[in-house]
Amino acid sequence: MQKGISKKTNKLAKNPPANVSKPNTKSSKNAEDSAIKKLRSRKLITVMFFAFLLLLLLVIRLFWIEIVQGAEYKEIAYNQQTINRIISPKRGTIYDSTGMALAVSSRVDTVTINPGKVRYSSNKKVESELLAKKLAEIFELEYDSVLEKVNSTSSVETIAKKVEQDKITKLKEWMNESKITAGINIDEDYKRYYPYNNFASSILGFCGTDNQGLWGLENSLDETLTGTPGKIMTSANVAGQEIPDENRQYIAAQNGNDVILSIDYKIQSIAEKYLKQAVIENGCENGGNVIIMNPETGDIYAMANYPDYDLNSPYTPNEKLSKTWEELSSEEKTNSLYEMWRNKAASATYEPGSTFKLITASIALEEGIVEPDYPKDFVCNGHYTVDGVDVSCWNQINPHGKTNLREALEGSCNPAFIQLGLKIGVPRFYRYMRAFGLFESTHSGLYGESNSIMHDENRILKIELATMAFGQRFTITPLQLITAVSAIVNDGVLMQPRVVKQTVNTDTGVVTNIDPVKVRQVISKETSEEMCDMLRSVVVDGTGGNADVKGFSIGGKSGTSEPKYTSKADGYVASFIGVAPTTDVKVVVLVTLYKPTGRQHQGGEIAAPVVNQIFTDILPYLGISSSNNNTSIAPSTSTRTEILLSDVRNKTFAEAEKTLKNAGFKVVSSIASDKESTLVSDQVPKPGVKLIKNSTIYLYTQDDTVRVSVSVPDLRGMSADQAINSVRSKDLNIILDGSGNSVISQDYVYGTQVEKGTVITVTMKDELKEAR
Repeated sequence: MQKGISKKTNKLAKNPPANVSKPNTKSSKNAEDSAIKKLRSRKLITVMFFAFLLLLLLVIRLFWIEIVQGAEYKEIAYNQQTINRIISPKRGTIYDSTGMALAVSSRVDTVTINPGKVRYSSNKKVESELLAKKLAEIFELEYDSVLEKVNSTSSVETIAKKVEQDKITKLKEWMNESKITAGINIDEDYKRYYPYNNFASSILGFCGTDNQGLWGLENSLDETLTGTPGKIMTSANVAGQEIPDENRQYIAAQNGNDVILSIDYKIQSIAEKYLKQAVIENGCENGGNVIIMNPETGDIYAMANYPDYDLNSPYTPNEKLSKTWEELSSEEKTNSLYEMWRNKAASATYEPGSTFKLITASIALEEGIVEPDYPKDFVCNGHYTVDGVDVSCWNQINPHGKTNLREALEGSCNPAFIQLGLKIGVPRFYRYMRAFGLFESTHSGLYGESNSIMHDENRILKIELATMAFGQRFTITPLQLITAVSAIVNDGVLMQPRVVKQTVNTDTGVVTNIDPVKVRQVISKETSEEMCDMLRSVVVDGTGGNADVKGFSIGGKSGTSEPKYTSKADGYVASFIGVAPTTDVKVVVLVTLYKPTGRQHQGGEIAAPVVNQIFTDILPYLGISSSNNNTSIAPSTSTRTEILLSDVRNKTFAEAEKTLKNAGFKVVSSIASDKESTLVSDQVPKPGVKLIKNSTIYLYTQDDTVRVSVSVPDLRGMSADQAINSVRSKDLNIILDGSGNSVISQDYVYGTQVEKGTVITVTMKDELKEAR
């Protein structure tokens, strides 16, 4: 039964009935193939899309790298493949007019590293900790700071600037011992140095650590002095070592130009010496300044300010500032340093006082308002009333009465000059003030130069004109005043002050001259000659007697600015302006002392003696001959015998002692050896000076090296005999200069410690009745 069914089934399978449909195998296969194709197509599209997207991103990235960041990556590649080293230019030297170097650049080095490229000769990298430790040790730096630089990603890091040679030697020795051949660079550099420390500090100024001028002429002449840096560019290998090849480029540095000033070292030294002495002796709380000028060329021979500061350490407070330094706030310290650096002679304004009467007098003479000796042009009753304001003469006790212009200048009479100023009137007064350059800076080229502070011409009152006529209630700079007065005595020609005379290209040797600049003719030659004659009268017969120098024709005018016209906190300002010789003026000196607190405060008393000391020293130096023409100096009343001190050095002690005693001197020594065989190695004072008989000479041998110092006494106001006795009691010697019965000045500040036997030079003058 089962077998029969199977056969039937098989038969049906082979021969199906007509009404039963068979499966469409071909159509099914096509559908399947179509689906597969679609799937593959989608995959291909997806792959192509992502491929295109990746390609697009790649293109964008390439664009970003090549175009946007191209310069940055180019620089990185360049830094990796090259070594660039800067060659610092040498800053120009500043010289005085005689060739003395006042500011120089000395050879030092700058040490840099290429972080990550410091290698031994074996091409092995130097460990950063070891490198940082050694560099910090050699250059006395903080380890953490050096380590940060050593691990920096920069191509170059500066480790130390302005390094002296001893430290460079230590570095080279360590590099040689450790066989370090790459990554540490020692480049030539320069350090600014001032050979004379405080000398002319307010004029010269100073530089920063990068040799850029920060103050004074170093700043205003920075473009001239700086120069242009050079460069060395070489290829480098993977280790950062230099590859010597023909691609090495060397761009030489262009050194800065040298500058030659009008400042004369000798004259500047004299000005600084006597200014310092005057400020200390008279207790000038706000210091002082001195300007010395050639009126014919405008050359400034000297410009001194005191207190000064050390140019080699400008951020260190000077002696005055250090007294209160720790009490100051940070802001106050900064402002105090600025004030310490300030050149007050050019940048600080003040009321000139009676020195300004020279301007008023020259205007009146030029305009024909007055003549020097016309009888009794003015009346002084001890005061003068203007607009209801009573203005006193400084000499109210003994009024000047009826007086002419010459007498008014000699006696420094305020009422006379009030009357003169009112006659001149505002328009003419201001026109001449402008002609004298008092409404603008002098264009000297000095750093920080200031301008005057004047009343508005259209709003000025009569009382203000009256006080301006004798130098009060307006302010100018000392430089403006001396420039204007120089015009008065220079045949009326105003010259621009000159500080820089020449520049020298140090690479080519080409010299560029800075010629004197004539600004304008202000007054006539005739008026100038009349003013010079009256200036001489002020010194011979008026308040300027303390400025006179025996044998020379000195002229001048004193000035004392009074607190009642300014701020009482500012105190008095004592000044004196002197000219020499009055027959043909070659030099003008202005001394200004701020807020004196000593026994005296008037310009004729404390500033005129300084002018005397300066003229005494600089006139012979400038080759200005002594002449008795136009002088009223009486012959010396001294009958003391003066003896020329011989040179006894290198003689036996016995011979030297005999020579000196026979000449009339006393001899002091602590010699313990044989006088017949022991040689004199030194003597105090030095030979060549003329000393009063019985002066004491100290002799020293090579075995006698102990020198004893003593304090200089205050000799001012003493008679000649008193001064001699005072210095001898201190084991010192004395020279009496000039004639008169009283000491008005001395060349060493009292209290100064000097060696026994030192010569103290004093200036003798007769007591003056008036010294305004």
